[in-house]
Amino acid sequence: MADEKGVEEECEDCEVCIPGLPGWMATFSDMVTLLLTFFVLLLSFAKTESAKYEAALGSIRNAFGGNVLKQGPVLQPGKSPDNSPTMLDSAEPIKPFPIEFLTMEGILDKHEVNRESEEDLTVMRSDLKQFDLQENVEIQQMPEGIKVRIKDKIYFNKGSIKSAGITVEVYKKMVNMLSKKDWTVFVVGHASRGEVSGDKSKDAFALSASRAMAVSRSLIRRGVRSDKVSTVFYGDTRPEKVIGDMANKTQAELEKANRRVEFIFRKTDLSTNGAKVQPYE
Repeated sequence: MADEKGVEEECEDCEVCIPGLPGWMATFSDMVTLLLTFFVLLLSFAKTESAKYEAALGSIRNAFGGNVLKQGPVLQPGKSPDNSPTMLDSAEPIKPFPIEFLTMEGILDKHEVNRESEEDLTVMRSDLKQFDLQENVEIQQMPEGIKVRIKDKIYFNKGSIKSAGITVEVYKKMVNMLSKKDWTVFVVGHASRGEVSGDKSKDAFALSASRAMAVSRSLIRRGVRSDKVSTVFYGDTRPEKVIGDMANKTQAELEKANRRVEFIFRKTDLSTNGAKVQPYE
């Protein structure tokens, strides 16, 4: 009893325990909340595309030590009592996209991520604006680069390579840009269905080729470098799509619309040789 009393006298009183979480938890929680808000803000400025949403989701999970799981049923044998194949959700983790893959307009100054080429859309738009062509083009993005199509086309008389109509002002602007800037132009010739020349010597393919070649020569005579002009022809195999205003046109008007040469601009010529590889491994 005396020993026990002596031990009790030696023990110091414990500090009064304060209820609740320690103080540092509040600061940590604020930091986590601010990080989450930052990622949500970035996502709100992004284009609403499923790929970018998954990229943001993967980056957030990766930042907190998680993984993105492959979704959907996969065949996994030996999972049922009788050892027969069973469809189960996959639990195999995949590495999420890094946050750099997000293209945030006005926040992240990144190139487009859906293209393999190094074409810069900003530079291309600047060139078009400089030569007052921005209202006369349609721009499309593809994995291999950016395609700029001139809305105005050159139309031809039936069975002839003589022009039936051209927007001279747009044509001059186009020639001026091609002469002063590093662009490649594809001159694409077409013909109407079953069209032949007046003397019956040329079919639709030969007519479309002659039309495209005539326009290409015209560009070169006006100062466009010959190595920047690619001549393409399709005969009558690619008629204008009958949509929008085209649906209200007569058959004669549709045939006239198909007797055309159109222009496609690119910064990168697809005929340029790439890195040579062996045809075998």
